[in-house]
Formats: sequence, C-alpha cells, structure tokens
Amino acid sequence: MRKKNYKGRCTKRSLPKCQSVCRTYDTVQFACADMLQANDEVTGFRCNVLLEGLAEGEYTSDFVCEKKSGEAMVCECVSRSHLMKPLTVKLLDLSRNYWLKHNVSDWRIVIDEDK
Repeated sequence: MRKKNYKGRCTKRSLPKCQSVCRTYDTVQFACADMLQANDEVTGFRCNVLLEGLAEGEYTSDFVCEKKSGEAMVCECVSRSHLMKPLTVKLLDLSRNYWLKHNVSDWRIVIDEDK
C-alpha cells in the first residue's frame, strides 16, 4: 500500500494476467506480480488500485485479483523491515477494513524472505 502519486522508482512490465501495464515499485511487489502470474487460481489482476473515499488520504492497494471461483483477492506487499512500523500497521488496517466493507474477505499480506 502506498500513496496514490508515489514518486519512487517504477518498473513497468506487460504481464498476460494484468489488465494494464504492471507497475511495481519494489522487489516485494515485483515478486508478487510474478507469483500471481504463475498462480493457476488467479485469472487476472490489477495493480495499484485506488482506495476511493478514504478520509486519511489517497492510497492504493498493491494487487486486486480475480480468482477462478469469481471471488476477489487483495494482496498488500510489505518489506519485512517495515512490517511493525506504526504507519505501515495503520495503512494495512485501513486497507483491510476498506476491502472488508467492499465484501472482499480474501485479503493477504505478502512479505519478503527473512535474510
């Protein structure tokens, strides 16, 4: 999860399951896109989806996926070193609550490997 107009380094790729150009901003998000692309249960996904109507500001969820069952799944990518930071925890809670209100119960956090 990041601010809507995030200005960090961006990697753009064209992935068959992604509905537009897949823009990733860090290694965790890049790896998650590859993981979703390889997952047979995922039929398509969108990246950096705007969470509309948040009072806290304009933020995006990393990936919103469509599964074969027709259900939606949300994946938020977080570096392990940022996982317990107060702002990260707050933003993850905002995302989870936002998607629960939109009837998405399959909400996941993707973190990088422990080194």
